[in-house]
Amino acid sequence: MAKLIAFYSRADENYFGGQYRYVKVGNTEKVAKMISDLTGADMFKIEQKVPYSANYKECVAQSVKDLKSKARPELVSLPNLDDYDEIYLGYPNYCGTMPMAVYTFLEHYDWQGKTIHPFCTNEGSGLSNTEQDIQRAAKGARVARGLSLRGSAVEGAKPKLEQWVR
Repeated sequence: MAKLIAFYSRADENYFGGQYRYVKVGNTEKVAKMISDLTGADMFKIEQKVPYSANYKECVAQSVKDLKSKARPELVSLPNLDDYDEIYLGYPNYCGTMPMAVYTFLEHYDWQGKTIHPFCTNEGSGLSNTEQDIQRAAKGARVARGLSLRGSAVEGAKPKLEQWVR
């Protein structure tokens, strides 16, 4: 069976070790591309129909509001997972968990017989409880050990990724 990398990533203004910086490609998307290069896995970007603001502080406020209300933002599209038995799931750490759009994605499917490999970009908060959050949201999935990567250091993450995908 085939492998899929499903990821949520945000470009625009981002936070890097105490500073704000505009990026054209989000950190999680960069990692997803590296994993695709290493594994040959297909890629799917989880996108909200109504994206968060390009301004970092406004984005944070919007994501906190969605977290508090347990929102499930509508997605642009959803892939057919029938042909995939291994899914690499990527996301930035938002407030100690995943962006709410990732919950929308996870709760849409029956995960029986599938393995999810979580990877998370962050600036120091690590995976938090996201592995357990995935287990609760993706009923029936086997959740493998996740990988936390510092977003500001993804350019040098290839050796860590090579070891993790083995």
